[in-house]
Amino acid sequence: MKMYLDTSTPTTILKLDDQTYEWESGRNLAEQLHAFIRDKLAENGKTWNDIEEITFMSGPGSFTGLRIGAAVVNALASELNIPLYNHHGEKVQIILPDYGRAANITAPKK
Repeated sequence: MKMYLDTSTPTTILKLDDQTYEWESGRNLAEQLHAFIRDKLAENGKTWNDIEEITFMSGPGSFTGLRIGAAVVNALASELNIPLYNHHGEKVQIILPDYGRAANITAPKK
């Protein structure tokens, strides 16, 4: 089974082969993303071990959403020993989020 994940906006998109699922994850992404994926796999009679490759929408987009999604797909690809692709179709060792601009780092207030 091929998995595609997009966490770049408040609406998480998960594709499992030809099935597409959308979830208004909002501020619950970190807490509930694994359960969302697990539940959708189960709906298709599949488990984590049935995932053969992962493609991730690596950005630009939400800083927090991309960070959480990248951490999840990097861990899954590593643990399942499966190929990982960015949304350009390039096979990568790890996903590095593309935030679309340089980090906005402000000076400390003190």
